[in-house]
Amino acid sequence: MSDSDNATMRSVDDHLKTVLDTVQLLAPMELPITDVNGLVLADDVVASIALPPFDNSSVDGYAVRLADLEGAAEDSPAELSVIGDIAAGSVHEGILEPGTCARIMTGAMVPHGAEAIVPVEWTDAGTESVRITRVPERDQNIRILGSDVKTGEVVLKAGTRLGPRQIGLLAAIGQVHAPVHPHPRVVVLSTGSELVEPGTVLGPGQINDGNGPALTAAVNAMGATGIRVGIVGDDPQGVLDAIEDQLIRADVVITTGGVSVGAYDVVKEVLSTLGTVEFTKVAMQPGMPQGFGTVGEDRIPIFTLPGNPVSAYVSFEIYIRPAIEKMMGIATGPRKTVTATCFGAFTSPDGKRQFARGVYDPAALSVRPVGGHGSHLVGDLALANALIVVPEHVTEVVDGDDVEVIVLDGGVR
Repeated sequence: MSDSDNATMRSVDDHLKTVLDTVQLLAPMELPITDVNGLVLADDVVASIALPPFDNSSVDGYAVRLADLEGAAEDSPAELSVIGDIAAGSVHEGILEPGTCARIMTGAMVPHGAEAIVPVEWTDAGTESVRITRVPERDQNIRILGSDVKTGEVVLKAGTRLGPRQIGLLAAIGQVHAPVHPHPRVVVLSTGSELVEPGTVLGPGQINDGNGPALTAAVNAMGATGIRVGIVGDDPQGVLDAIEDQLIRADVVITTGGVSVGAYDVVKEVLSTLGTVEFTKVAMQPGMPQGFGTVGEDRIPIFTLPGNPVSAYVSFEIYIRPAIEKMMGIATGPRKTVTATCFGAFTSPDGKRQFARGVYDPAALSVRPVGGHGSHLVGDLALANALIVVPEHVTEVVDGDDVEVIVLDGGVR
């Protein structure tokens, strides 16, 4: 590759910056807590109740007054009258009188006058009267009102990504809804007259559409909502209609195919009339031809990816994943890497950042390349769990070299 060819290309970092400067955080909305897993809080959450909401027992045992247990020991137990049982969800009316106790279950409200809970293991488990052989500390085995969360306390801050533990807290304080940045709706559209739906008997020159299902799955796996709308042939009006039809429900549009320099690369042709999409060459392998911009009155971001499946997938990981994360309110930027020892040798094109497929072993902190450079090699892509990042100035990776690796499938962010 000549120096002049390199000069006409945009760097990976510059293209990612263009993307992240363009996409915007989605406006917040109130959603049921059953629908917020993986989403980011748009506002602080303040507790309207305390946790626990009342003093309650942390063990099965007996609610007691400490004065009644002075000197209790194995050889001289204190004996108290049991005035009744307090189950979780019930309330004991009145105050414990001297010389009495109440049998109490875990989670039950502590009666007035009780100063500690004696575990059943310290007793003879009596039901009408009970012999107690040890003296607890004040408030021992009592969960004090507000000891976990106080009324008016900020329990979750804006920017927190919600998962099962945070949703459990929201439910515990009585929240039915939460203010969040919603799941982006990402429309995936495959273009190309050679494409058919998987399961179709292939005719001459036809191939199954793998990009649509793969990219939709990638969107869904990261917590957004992938919407695959099928295949559009190499017809400019058909492509234009398909994109325009999706803008009413899309927060992001992804197309694959039709972005190179061939006679039938219709995506480039039609988007010149629809928005502000810029088609460029990025100094990367795979995925050199890239298109990005906005379309429609609402300036919906659109990514036009190469049709080759490895190029499309790598482009998703490097550009679209960070963009969707920004829209969701997740702190984002370039994909983070880990350093690993490469067991295997391969070459890399001068002036391009290569994202080679690899199999990463986290236990050994090692990676081995899988497959060749071809951007059509979906069999090799399916075996990979990582991308080996080779800088633009490096033309050869030697067996035993340390390399930077992007770990896929829930890896390092």
